[in-house]
Amino acid sequence: MESQNQTSVTLFVLLGLTDQINLQIIFFGVFLLFYMTSLIGNISIMVIIALAPTLHTPMYLFLWNLSLLDTFFSSVTVPKMLADFLSVKKTISFGSCISQIHFFHFLGSTEVLLLTAMSYDRYVAIGHPLRYKIIMNFKVCFIMALGCWMTGFFHSLLHTVMTAKLPFCGPNMVNHFFCDIKPVLKLACSDTSINLKLLGCVTGTLVTATLLLTLLSYLFISKFILRMQTTEGRQRAFSTCTAHLTVVFFLYGTAIFTYVRPSNQNSLDQDRVAALLFTVITPALNPIIYTLRNKDMKKSIRKLIKSWSL
Repeated sequence: MESQNQTSVTLFVLLGLTDQINLQIIFFGVFLLFYMTSLIGNISIMVIIALAPTLHTPMYLFLWNLSLLDTFFSSVTVPKMLADFLSVKKTISFGSCISQIHFFHFLGSTEVLLLTAMSYDRYVAIGHPLRYKIIMNFKVCFIMALGCWMTGFFHSLLHTVMTAKLPFCGPNMVNHFFCDIKPVLKLACSDTSINLKLLGCVTGTLVTATLLLTLLSYLFISKFILRMQTTEGRQRAFSTCTAHLTVVFFLYGTAIFTYVRPSNQNSLDQDRVAALLFTVITPALNPIIYTLRNKDMKKSIRKLIKSWSL
């Protein structure tokens, strides 16, 4: 007889989005397009920021990190999902499943922290423009970015270790298109109340706290914008914030919807739809949002194209 703390399940089966062949082919084409858009867009932003000296500022250092995160974030789940659309056996090994959980939450939590750092950067730039370069020097920006990555890593490590220690003795059908904590916990052979409490408390606190700090930054930013004397100054300040705010509402909305509310069968079905937004669609939209709403990015793109064409 197997020990209670021994994992007997070596493979999980991902149920995916649908079992209808025609829909799987359609989804493959649509999500492949989004994934390629995400990769090309985010890598392009990273290259443009690296090559354009005018973009070597704190704001674009954070944007470079955001593009790097989005590239990795979508790559954690989307390639496997695309492969499963064309596969009969949608299996994933226990080790790969735990790894997917870790990197998904590592990169996801790092991104919400980075968005908070970006909101503080905008607050300093708009509220204290004369002291901006002193306050947001390279050392400070580097420490803030590194802090986001490290906090995200240890936040994810907690959930990964707690999930990996659980016994899984069957069934092995994950009601999702990738391994996420909630649907995997449903398959554990022991009590998972501590895991769910940790998910609600730790992840819920992380998401809520960073959202409140982001909104607080924008509360002060709005006060500074209203005090500006010129319409042009207000428009410029507002334009630098709208792209970031759009990304914030997309990401935080789906994160709160997925991880803060209680888990049941209906919520797991809804989680799959919400997960599509922040794993497939949002990483593809971010480069479009930041380039279309950003004059400096568009100017740098034109300069680079012009220099390459000469």
